[in-house]
Formats: sequence, structure tokens, C-alpha cells
Amino acid sequence: MTPGTDLDLPALSNWLERTLPGFKGPLRAEKFNRGQSNPTFRLSAASGDYVLRRKPPGVLLKSAHAVEREFRVQKALAGSKVPVARMHVLCEDEGVIGSAFYVMDLVRGRNFDDPRLPDLDPQTRRGIYAEMNRVLAAIHGIDLEARNLADFGPTGNYYRRQIDRWTKQYRASETGPIPAMDALIAWLDANVPEDDGRRTLVHGDYRIDNMLFAEDGPACVAVLDWELSTIGHPFADLAALIMQWQRPPGTEGRGLAGVDRKPLGIPEDREFIDAYCARMGLTGIPEFGFYLAFAFFRMGAILQGVKKRALDGNASNPELGLKLGASVPDYAAGGLKAAQEG
Repeated sequence: MTPGTDLDLPALSNWLERTLPGFKGPLRAEKFNRGQSNPTFRLSAASGDYVLRRKPPGVLLKSAHAVEREFRVQKALAGSKVPVARMHVLCEDEGVIGSAFYVMDLVRGRNFDDPRLPDLDPQTRRGIYAEMNRVLAAIHGIDLEARNLADFGPTGNYYRRQIDRWTKQYRASETGPIPAMDALIAWLDANVPEDDGRRTLVHGDYRIDNMLFAEDGPACVAVLDWELSTIGHPFADLAALIMQWQRPPGTEGRGLAGVDRKPLGIPEDREFIDAYCARMGLTGIPEFGFYLAFAFFRMGAILQGVKKRALDGNASNPELGLKLGASVPDYAAGGLKAAQEG
């Protein structure tokens, strides 16, 4: 973490003293180095530790960086089978620190940025992957009406909507031609499946580095980074996870490509998908290649936006943003491969 030099601490402290019950300064802040979308800070005060998530400064793409939605969905999930941090306050007044933000509890736990989990034993790895499967099914099993989330996303064909949205976002942040991305967009556009009526909460960026696990076991204590959450089709979350595992291993690719998983206690893709289907009462997922191709496309579009923000000077971590942006052609190629192989 780095000192939170781009936060107006006096203004923030004054607002929190008026708005957050029990808050007491003085206030210090450190910026988390992870994450490329909404800058995130650890706040330390006399009254305790908190986490602040804010929209980045500068000109933003329409509907991006929706901290208001992050706050709403996590608040709605309190007490459910989906573990989330406790939400405290939302500030939509950009005059306080320059952009909207929210404050939540600091949740203590283990965060892993390498899905190989190199420091753990096979039994613990198996437990963590089983917990990832359980939590994913729990997200997709949320009762939208009971949690007041029935209006959290529009009705209609989720993939049609998402392809249109992310194509528009991608075009708005293009910095040069990527033929493979153009081909992938054209294929997805022509192969959108019929709406099958599945409508659940979706996280939008579900992967191991967006989760916190207990210090003494495999239990998930919080799912993080809900910026892309909406009401949509559950297979998008599952495919995004499988897509991530097809990336190169290590803390940059954060994948499992070429890894001999069995001795590590890590499930193969099919094993994980079958376990998810069993939890959801499904006999299988036909045409999974489409969902996988879509996952590659959307992540490529997201990282293109990260690159554009880095070039424009308003990325959370410009150097990392440029490095991530350089991988967009690889995601496009991965999407085309999934499309071709089905």
C-alpha cells in the first residue's frame, strides 16, 4: 500500500464525523496497490479501520465505476449466504473529495493473486476451490425480490445487452486497431443465444483475487469488487472464472494454463463446472464455448479501458495499466479460440 496522498483527508474526516455514527479522527489513509478501476484506500482512525472505494478522477466512460451500485448490492447481501463487507455510508456528493465514494468495514483475511495457491497444501486448496464453487452458486441463488434487487438490472437478453454495451465501451477507448478483437465482436454479435429465461444476480468479475478467505481455513469471509454486478445470466460468471484459468500462470496472468492440477488438489475445468451444475440443479451447460468467448471479449474490453485511462493519466496505477492493456490482443485471440472450439 502507498500513502493516500490524493485524498482530501480534512474534508473526508469532517464529512465522516457528521455522517458515520461513532467515527472519530484523526484520520490516516493508505492506497491499496491492487485494482485498476475504483481506487481503494485503507482508512485508519481513532474509532477503527475502514475501507473507502471511490470513483477515479477525470472524465469517465458512461455507466463505468458505479460505486453507488457496489454499495447497494453489498448492503442488500448482508446476512445472506454470500459473504460481503459491512457497508457504512455512501457519499454521492462529488464536492467532498472530488468523486462519489463509499466506506465499509475493513475485513481481515487472506487474499490470493495466484490461483495455484503455491503456499498451501493440496487439502487446503481443495477446500478453497470448493468454497469458490459454493459462493458462486450462492450468488446465483439469491432471492432478488427478498433482497430488493429485482430492479438491479434490466430485463431482456443479457448477452445481447452486454455485447452491445462492451462493444460501445471498447470503441470509446480504442487506441489502435486489433483485428482479432474486431473478429471476435463480429462472431459474438452473430451468435447470441436465445434468452433462456435465467435471471440471477451476477458478480461480473468473479475470481480468486476478488475474494478474502479466513486466516485459519477455506471459508470465504468477503467477496470484493462488485462494480460490474447486475441482474443477468449466471453462466457469464462461471465462464469468466474458467476463462481466467486459461491464462498463463503467475501473478500477472493469474491463470492455470499448463498446470498439472490433480497433484495440487485443484479441480479441472470440467470438474468445477460439474460441481456448479450439481449445486444449481443443472444437467449440463450446452454451447459453453459461446459463454467462454464472451468472457474473453468482455475482459479484453475492460483492459482496453484500463489502458486508455493510463494513457489519459487518470488510471489507478498507470504503469500496471499499460501492461494490462498490452494483453488485449491475447484476450481477443483466446475468445476466437473458444468460439472455434465450442
